[in-house]
Amino acid sequence: MTTPSGRLLTLLSLLQSRRDWPGMALAERLEVTPRTVRRDVDRLRELGYPVQTTKGPAGGYRLAPGADLPPMLFDDEQAVAVSVALQTATSGISGIEEAALRALATIRQVMPARLRHRVDALQVTALRGGSQQQSVDGEVLLEVGRACRDHQRLRFDYTAKDGAQTRRDTEPHRLVSWGRRWYVVAWDLDRDAWRTFRLDRLTPKIPVGPRFTPRELTDEQVDALLSPFAENRTWPAQGSVILHAPARDVARWLGLDQGTVTALTADSCRVEIGSWSYGSLAAWLLLFEADFEVLGPPELTQAFEQIATRVARGVSTGASSLT
Repeated sequence: MTTPSGRLLTLLSLLQSRRDWPGMALAERLEVTPRTVRRDVDRLRELGYPVQTTKGPAGGYRLAPGADLPPMLFDDEQAVAVSVALQTATSGISGIEEAALRALATIRQVMPARLRHRVDALQVTALRGGSQQQSVDGEVLLEVGRACRDHQRLRFDYTAKDGAQTRRDTEPHRLVSWGRRWYVVAWDLDRDAWRTFRLDRLTPKIPVGPRFTPRELTDEQVDALLSPFAENRTWPAQGSVILHAPARDVARWLGLDQGTVTALTADSCRVEIGSWSYGSLAAWLLLFEADFEVLGPPELTQAFEQIATRVARGVSTGASSLT
């Protein structure tokens, strides 16, 4: 390092990047002696960073949690990520808007000019989105999150989609943000099955229940439980097509509960979609101006044929009127 202050910042960054660092490894990374590392560690402690000494054949250091929050160090990529996260953190969670904006202002104030310009170019607007967006109380989010973390049974009053109210006794496993909603994935003890519950519809009962041994729950299971298409099977018309367009371009236009997009190649995807009629479903797919293959059902194929007939008739009629 060219300066002691620059070396100190690099040391702090290294300590934040992993749990334990052997003293000799830090010395090699910083290109200094172990004695210099010890002096720099002492300086960090004076600044309020709780750096612990670890025992072992070589000895080392660890950055431990402290009673106070000392200044933090972010590299360029981390600073941009934190900025974007803070701009979208208030989406769907009540009570943290002001704190998130103050945190963003604090981070931006200490950024170098070159990085501030990058962050200012990433102004994100988080829309609440009408009926699809339901605000979640911050305290409810924390209470359910604690129950998931500590593996404690959670009882709550729950309001179903049809307005029916029930008392549920569960083993909560995962908090999930899906689209513009928050869910908890839990094992329902009364129904002996996995269930998902929207946080804006539940009221936790305090105190929480006894601890439980977590059941196996894979990411694939969570994805299946929270799939928007699986959650809403009430569409009168449902179809499946292979669309020759990138999955990312299709997904951005798909409603939260309208269907799913699965990438097949870089330029094609399988779309499972629902709508109020097969005609409207076909019309939506035609918006992409991309080739497609209808996988089913026959009603969707018929809808495309009817649209093709109307288009041909309209073009023919228009041409005739011009002659």
